[in-house]
Amino acid sequence: MIILTLRTDQPTASIALYNDDTLLERIAWEAHRELARTIHTKIRSLLAKHDYTWQDIAGLVCYEGPGSFTGLRIGLTVANTLAHELAIPIVGTTTEDWERDGVQKLLDGTNQTVVLPHYGREPHITTPKK
Repeated sequence: MIILTLRTDQPTASIALYNDDTLLERIAWEAHRELARTIHTKIRSLLAKHDYTWQDIAGLVCYEGPGSFTGLRIGLTVANTLAHELAIPIVGTTTEDWERDGVQKLLDGTNQTVVLPHYGREPHITTPKK
């Protein structure tokens, strides 16, 4: 089972590729405000490096948070969209060992269908100044 993991809660984003519970490769990059522009290219490059295509992904693991509102929103939108379009299982975790925990959940047959973010605090909504 080829598994893609994503973590986008910090300025340094990371993705990894697993074959069952064996890590094939993990890459991290300084995404900052370029995450939405770079994440698909990074995933595509990682898959190609290992001679895989999008259709070879059999499961997704995502870090749910807490973390950056925008980073989590972008990462989880990409992951949920991939899971839906590829018709594959997806799981999210918030634990310290999130990647291993998520991979094990997938291998055990868990599928959350949609992963929602955990921002770690209440939203900070400001009122209009006028």
